[in-house]
Amino acid sequence: MPDFPKPGIMFKDLTTLLSNAEAFAYVIDILSEKYRSLEPAYVAGIEARGFILGAAVAYKLGIGFIPIRKKGKLPYKVERQTYDLEYGTDSVEVHVDAVERGAKVVLIDDLLATGGTASAACQLLRTVGADVVGLGFVTELGFLPGRQRLPKDVEAFSMLTF
Repeated sequence: MPDFPKPGIMFKDLTTLLSNAEAFAYVIDILSEKYRSLEPAYVAGIEARGFILGAAVAYKLGIGFIPIRKKGKLPYKVERQTYDLEYGTDSVEVHVDAVERGAKVVLIDDLLATGGTASAACQLLRTVGADVVGLGFVTELGFLPGRQRLPKDVEAFSMLTF
């Protein structure tokens, strides 16, 4: 979608993929199998599409889910990480007790663009004690420097790169 959320931004949306049962199942199956061998204790998903994808992957793997939310949306004590977007700044939060220290976590989101949100979410998880063992995305915008902003010690996987 052109010019969303601001002029000059070309927004990539996976809503139609989610409405197609076969395509949605395929994405969840691929992401689940990619991370099964790492034996994570949790999948974390970034608001909002990461919730949909991450929760489904966690269910498929039989493990817990950790929501990474936008600022001010969680009802308990939180840790916060602020980051730059391609069109401004934002913050993500997680409950301080979301994960046991050293627990393996895979972070899932729909899109890797500039890498700001994923990098901030990864740092946030590490702040509360998680061992982030994988970063999974459905789509990556390869013409943006997102991958370079991600932690170098964690493998990033994208199903599709534009």
